[in-house]
Amino acid sequence: MIGPGMIERYVLRKTLASLGAALAVLGALVMLIAFVDIARNVGTRSEDAGFGQLLYLTVLQAPATLLTLTPFIFLFGTLGAFVGLNRRSELIAMRAAGVSAWRFILPAAFAAFAMGIVTVTLLNPLTAAMSTRFETERDALMAGYLKNAPKGAWLRQGDDKRQIVIRARMRDTVGGAVRLRGVSFFVYDVQPNGSLVFSRRYEAAEARLEPGFWRLTGVSEATPGAGALRSESASVPSDLDERTASDRFKNPQAVAFWRLPETIARTEAAGFSATPFKMRLQQMLATPLLFAAMSVLAAAFSLRLMRLGGLAALAGSGVALGFGFFFFNELCGALGKADVLGPILAAWTPPAAALLAGLTLLCYTEDG
Repeated sequence: MIGPGMIERYVLRKTLASLGAALAVLGALVMLIAFVDIARNVGTRSEDAGFGQLLYLTVLQAPATLLTLTPFIFLFGTLGAFVGLNRRSELIAMRAAGVSAWRFILPAAFAAFAMGIVTVTLLNPLTAAMSTRFETERDALMAGYLKNAPKGAWLRQGDDKRQIVIRARMRDTVGGAVRLRGVSFFVYDVQPNGSLVFSRRYEAAEARLEPGFWRLTGVSEATPGAGALRSESASVPSDLDERTASDRFKNPQAVAFWRLPETIARTEAAGFSATPFKMRLQQMLATPLLFAAMSVLAAAFSLRLMRLGGLAALAGSGVALGFGFFFFNELCGALGKADVLGPILAAWTPPAAALLAGLTLLCYTEDG
């Protein structure tokens, strides 16, 4: 006698085991490639980089890459689980007993959706912190190689009364504090009609971000129609802090999910386009749907009965289609960042299309 929910739990256990195997294989491959890349780029340029340091850098970097490839884990894992059930004739027995395909596919899809939520809310902030740590450790090991490399920066801050554009020839982080060297501050007053009027310019040898202001040293201050005034130090008010200033230097993929809304608000307040960050936020929100879509798509392509033949070809088609949707997702992301598509449309279209394709094939397989 089969109790209620036993089939769902059994299929879910098989799916989770297959997902674990796919994660292990893909994780090992990513770790190997990351280690070789770090050994080539860091190990050959730093005398202090031993095997332990290179392995540590690999552990810090690899999770971010693996997180990007997570849709393939659900594609390969779910496909492997259902093909295995089909080869052992377990799916045939379930179908013969009158069990609908929806009954054992939906639990896997809901599990993928739940894992997507965990990935976005917990794993993404963790990998973002690890990526930041990776950059710090890598730069420390390559300090001698990078000491003469230019590392300039552009920043912008302000509100509805004043806007400040900051240009620095060099930037670095000392003890977590943001420091700029060879820096210029261009100060503009915001007029009632929204236009900007140049107010003054600061040239400084160094600017260090303190709570609530920039501390300038070796300063030359100039205003329109007047000569430059030199002083040892000066301060310029700032609404930035170490974290938000550092976020301006980062790729949107390196900003943690929970910090994206704040980064978007600050970027727009400073007068910059926040489209890349909005695109990243929408992609994060669409991640659970993408994982569920990959699971449904993989399961739908593995339900063909073994006795009818062609299961391997159909499963291969599912893998190829999954790759196609993944690259379609990347293409839409690029179009969204370029403002060709709106962030919501660019982020949600690929997972919605993948889910609809899987559901269509599932309906055709199940109901003819």
